[in-house]
Amino acid sequence: MTVSNLAASIISDFWDDLVASDRQWLFLVLLGLMLSFGFIRLSTRLMRSPRVPWWPGSIVSEGGVHVHHLVFGIVLMMAAGTISFAGFAVGPLYEICAFLFGVGIGLTIDEFALWVHLEDVYWAKEGRSSVDAAVIAAALLGLVILGVRPFNVETGSVGAVLGTIVAIALAIAVVVICFLKERRAHGTAGILLQPLAIYAACRLAKPDSYWARRFYGERHPKKQARAEARFRPGRRTERFKEKVRDALGGVTEEEYEAKLNR
Repeated sequence: MTVSNLAASIISDFWDDLVASDRQWLFLVLLGLMLSFGFIRLSTRLMRSPRVPWWPGSIVSEGGVHVHHLVFGIVLMMAAGTISFAGFAVGPLYEICAFLFGVGIGLTIDEFALWVHLEDVYWAKEGRSSVDAAVIAAALLGLVILGVRPFNVETGSVGAVLGTIVAIALAIAVVVICFLKERRAHGTAGILLQPLAIYAACRLAKPDSYWARRFYGERHPKKQARAEARFRPGRRTERFKEKVRDALGGVTEEEYEAKLNR
């Protein structure tokens, strides 16, 4: 068997397994997300590179309005979702809609920082949260495709249903606390492994997080000092994360200008 035949057989078996478990739609969403995020990150990096002046730039109207690519992502999600929910998508068209919905997610989540800050911080330090959001979204979709179920909803008695709702609400609350403390890795993994989320929720918040600004600082200067000592900028794990972010999303504008001026 040739390498091409072996690859085709593996892909065919993988797709058959997805179809058998009705997860092919989620896979197409994930595929669209990854491809669109990868393409738009490559495109934006080429836009600011002086080595490829022929690469098309951003879309700017005659009045100077910058049309961000999240606009196209939102429109794609609206169109694909509406066609699917309305029942117009059947057969291959439904698969196309699933893929286009994923493309829309990728284009939209690539500017996640714009949602939060309501300003163009794409190449700023704050813009790195877009890369984190894309990785988290892809990881969660991948886990669901593999069959992981973060919650089991009971459908028996009223008490069982209410107990399930309370348990899910508490689990979500703990994960939200992790993200408010900027413990994103723990929060993401904690969706599936609750003890990990509970552990992170009980630990120190990062010094620049919303939790620290709200509950540390002048209110609890000792905790703020402990957080700054624990999460110092030059620690090994932070350097590793920055390298991953640089590889996926590109360096910040400040770092890029410094490299050009060397």
